[in-house]
Amino acid sequence: MDRRHFLRSVAAAGAASLAARAGAATRAPNIILILTDDMGWGDVGCYGGRFAPTPNLDQLAAEGTRYQQYYSASPICSPSRTGLTTGMYPGRWRITSYLQTRAGNAACGQADYLDPAAPSLARALKAAGYATAHFGKWHMGGGRDVRDAPKFAAYGFDENASTWESPEPHPDITSTDWIWAPSDKVKRYDRTGFFVDKTLDFLKRHPDQPCYVNLWPDDTHTPFVPSDDRLASYPEGPPEQRRFAAVLDEYDRQIGRLLTGLRALGQEQNTLLLFTSDNGALPTFGGRRSAGLRGSKLGLYEGGIRMPFVARWPGHVPAGRVDDASVLHAVDLFPTLCAVAGASLPATARLDGRDQSTVLLGGGQTGERTLYFEYGRNATAFAYPQGRDRSPVLAVRQGKWKLLCNADGGGAELYDLAADRNETTDVAAKEQAVTGRLRDLVTAWRRELP
Repeated sequence: MDRRHFLRSVAAAGAASLAARAGAATRAPNIILILTDDMGWGDVGCYGGRFAPTPNLDQLAAEGTRYQQYYSASPICSPSRTGLTTGMYPGRWRITSYLQTRAGNAACGQADYLDPAAPSLARALKAAGYATAHFGKWHMGGGRDVRDAPKFAAYGFDENASTWESPEPHPDITSTDWIWAPSDKVKRYDRTGFFVDKTLDFLKRHPDQPCYVNLWPDDTHTPFVPSDDRLASYPEGPPEQRRFAAVLDEYDRQIGRLLTGLRALGQEQNTLLLFTSDNGALPTFGGRRSAGLRGSKLGLYEGGIRMPFVARWPGHVPAGRVDDASVLHAVDLFPTLCAVAGASLPATARLDGRDQSTVLLGGGQTGERTLYFEYGRNATAFAYPQGRDRSPVLAVRQGKWKLLCNADGGGAELYDLAADRNETTDVAAKEQAVTGRLRDLVTAWRRELP
């Protein structure tokens, strides 16, 4: 090769390298949505948790933004996951409690699985060029005697590895016809690690394509089944709390493995990580897992629906920031992530969520929100917390005000969340105009639902 030809080759290679770097810089980010199971507001160190150290989750928050007013779509798993998936209030798709047997679903007045005609975030991102995967708990159809639930592909997923409560349970974690068993090839205490491994392998096999991954472990849901080694690190305290602390410790370690794996793959800078929980904790161990918030899973007080939420995307999401002001809801993730990814929203869907990409990337929130919640269509088929943690069955949040009431408008309670985040003082009698207005809004909303 003569010198002139050599220089032309070098110049061409340099131009190709610059083009590749430019393409990498403008490529849509990977998106990993980490949905923890039954994690309370007070479980993570950066939110005040003291059960076990959570250095990796705390690092995630330190390298991103921690949000203080994020709400799940429901205080129980199946509807909360439906809200995330569809961008719509889950009652619109007739999912209002955890999905179970056909008879149990009928008693709750709900569907047996999420209708595949519903909007799907994974499907929208796949249409925009994403590789899509679901690793972890699904619980939107399948399991028990519901054997005709649609497969994952119907919702837009290319790959999956899921638990027993799904249409396609993975054999390594479902050796019996139940949620878990000692005979499972992957032991209960290693399942989060199993899902993290699946996530990293998926990213490794798609280096030139943006990826969307649901990383939805079934930790920290009961039963708490730690390894003997991890449990030995927590020798003091009541047995159930020791087991929970050990499970939380291991969960945090696996989040650390995920972060290390992203760096090793060279994907850290181009990955948007979102971390949250599907609903509040149960048991709460005397309210400690709710860190002062009233309530728990199965109720509409803040401890059941206000969740930890962290976003991390180096160079895009501000690092070391705590957002106390923005009010976010799980149904917002569909339009928000489509905006981040450059994906189109479904043409015919009327999403309940709002595009919050500006808030995600460090901007302020504009306009007042009105958010709605429900849990408990009847007194027999739905489980409820005991005592003061049992809430009315409807809730609405608007500005600083949160009102709870029953479906007929009775039993109204009103709280000023700006002054009383822990919902200790009911001001419904004092603020009758606000109470009446919000009660009318939430009962009208409930009448619109199937």
